[in-house]
Amino acid sequence: MDNLLLMLAPLFSSKLLLVLFFGTLFGLILGVLPGLGPTTGGALILPFTMTLDPLSAIVLLTSIYCAGTYGGAITAVLINTPGTPAAAATCLDGYPLAQKGEAGRALGMATVSSTVGGIFSVVILVFFAPILAQLAYEFGQPEYFALAIFGLTMLASIGEGSPIKNLIAGAFGILISTVGKDFMTSIDRFTFGINELTEGIGFIPVVVGLFAMSEMLTQSTLINQIFNRIALKAIKLPSKDDYKKTWKTILRSSGIGSFIGVLPAEGGTVASLIGYSEAKRFSKNPEEFGKGSIEGIAGAEAANNAATGGAMVPTLALGIPGSATTAVILTGLIIHGVRPGPDLFREQPDFLYGIFGAMLIANILFFIFGFFGAKIFARITLVPNKILWPMIFAVSVCGTYSLNQSIIDVWIMLFFGVLGFFMRRYGFSVVPVIIGLILGELVEGTLRQSLVIFDGNWLMFFTRPIALTFFILSLIALAFPLIRSRKFKKNNDKV
Repeated sequence: MDNLLLMLAPLFSSKLLLVLFFGTLFGLILGVLPGLGPTTGGALILPFTMTLDPLSAIVLLTSIYCAGTYGGAITAVLINTPGTPAAAATCLDGYPLAQKGEAGRALGMATVSSTVGGIFSVVILVFFAPILAQLAYEFGQPEYFALAIFGLTMLASIGEGSPIKNLIAGAFGILISTVGKDFMTSIDRFTFGINELTEGIGFIPVVVGLFAMSEMLTQSTLINQIFNRIALKAIKLPSKDDYKKTWKTILRSSGIGSFIGVLPAEGGTVASLIGYSEAKRFSKNPEEFGKGSIEGIAGAEAANNAATGGAMVPTLALGIPGSATTAVILTGLIIHGVRPGPDLFREQPDFLYGIFGAMLIANILFFIFGFFGAKIFARITLVPNKILWPMIFAVSVCGTYSLNQSIIDVWIMLFFGVLGFFMRRYGFSVVPVIIGLILGELVEGTLRQSLVIFDGNWLMFFTRPIALTFFILSLIALAFPLIRSRKFKKNNDKV
């Protein structure tokens, strides 16, 4: 009962309600704009959260996450272009349905499915995050080191690149985390005589550069691209027959999305594809899929939004991001002095359940906005890239500079923007760099502290059951993507 009251706290705070309203609206706009999305938007807004208290800042980021994931469905239906990668499966049936003159029905089902999936995932978050955190009470420094290693092995599958390229990018992120003063010896490392680097490279310039700036450079190569647009005359609720046809699909995909979201490194894109695939497998009319099936939209949208709450479970309970956007949220927690983990559930339950309640309210808000504002949001896609991206560049520079009033941060942001652009061009995902940067400090610190505890005998790691379990899981996690890619390559060679 007390936890329920803590979840309702945002309803009684005018400041948090305002933050929720703005975050949901901003997230929807970001989701609608192809090329943007909750990850880029969260990175873009991250510097400005420093003016907010920790709870307001994280509420802002999570509301952007929830609404942005849904917003991608609007462009997926109307212009056959997913606003976010998680909405890619929605294009398969959403756009064909819109071409039949039923864009309103398609968006109505996407809105309902997204809301149900999102609320379902928050319930999962409320029940399972504390349980996972309680297990983490058994952790010491060796266990945290093994957990961090397990988190790093997730790099092999977290991005769109090959497993090897993702691991290389993650290793580069770890290297970046070593810049600055050594926490045990106070000796400067890799600062090259630049005093501003003594405290290390900040999260925000790297995140803004790799996500926002690199995306801007990528989009600049598509500046003359023309989308085929479908007119949207009205938004209408799905019929009773639609509900009867899809309620099982929505519940099934909500469960799938929540489970996939909990797994570190998977996220909404994988969840939506599996949700769509399972909807087709269980459908009585699988031949309709790809031609405008309402079940296809329901399956994809319920799953990708359910993954939002699921991805927050390892993020808050263990400090291991469950998706690219939760990596940005984890960055926000760290820069506000909040360290995720079991102590957070014990010492700051009001903070955590405030986040849970905010996510619940954000899902209800985008449900309202989705029905009454989809037509307006769809028109945002008409904004020319020649106008949109220079504005984003200006906001990125101002936000990065405002954090420490340091021009070095701006140069770091620009450097990582260019680096991210070339990484994307040559098949490297930028997400593992951020994960490596976040977990790098944890890996180094817990390893050195553990070796002090073990008097330098690293074999003592294998005498700790929890640590040994995570090492075994790490080996499995490393081997699985490599085996899968070789098997896929072998099958292609046979064809």
